[in-house]
Amino acid sequence: MLSYRHSFHAGNHADVLKHIVQTLIIESLKEKEKPFLYLDTHAGAGRYQLTNAHATRTGEYLEGIARLWQQEEVPELILPYLEAVGELNASGELRYYPGSPLLAGKLLREQDSLVLTELHPTDFPLLRTEFSRDERVRVSREDGFGQLKSKLPPPSRRGFALIDPPYELKQDYSAVVKGVVEGHKRFATGTYAIWYPVVHRQQIKRMLKELEATGIRRILQIELAVKPDSDQLGMTASGMIVINPPWKLESQMKSILPWLHKTLVPEGIGHTLVEWVVPE
Repeated sequence: MLSYRHSFHAGNHADVLKHIVQTLIIESLKEKEKPFLYLDTHAGAGRYQLTNAHATRTGEYLEGIARLWQQEEVPELILPYLEAVGELNASGELRYYPGSPLLAGKLLREQDSLVLTELHPTDFPLLRTEFSRDERVRVSREDGFGQLKSKLPPPSRRGFALIDPPYELKQDYSAVVKGVVEGHKRFATGTYAIWYPVVHRQQIKRMLKELEATGIRRILQIELAVKPDSDQLGMTASGMIVINPPWKLESQMKSILPWLHKTLVPEGIGHTLVEWVVPE
């Protein structure tokens, strides 16, 4: 049940998409001085070494962040993301990759706060150590979906929840929807970003239908596919479902995705998608 380790997949194409969207949401929230909460339901270890046995065994980062790292010119919108990655690799050699909590930690301001949750017995101590000196951060070993009920709304009434389960269990897809409903019930104006893998397309279609049935408005879907859909084992695409996205996010991703797809998938297969599942 808790066998998933993100260290095998850190920095892959799915991470790149997820973390670009995450960065754009955070940068948008920072446009106002008022503090906000960043809530990470499945935080992982915090940082990942791309030269260790896990990352080198799969080599997934070579077709993800490594391809962006090699570019001399990149869209201005993704510079904050790449600069955060660069802070971990001051030598210029790509050796480390920030997970979503560390990326958020680098982007958030002094007045903002972070709530990070991780259940994995190996990753939790690493996460706790990573943020042991950061007073903005609270790290707990609890059920991440439960945090959407217990930690919302934040006192500032401004916040962003990243929901990124491993989807090891089929019920994770429904748990995501239930968690969002619980959070939205308490904090209807918050931004919720759900990461999803496309392994079996029908699971994603089902989850989207369940989200539509909740009655929640303003649901935006963003997707990057590196292969066509397939019945074979393996992830062909990934995406982000964003509830209450910042008003600029749709146009920003429509601007970025063609370049990102061309850079990550030079063969030109797959697709990109930015569309409203449920509009205003």
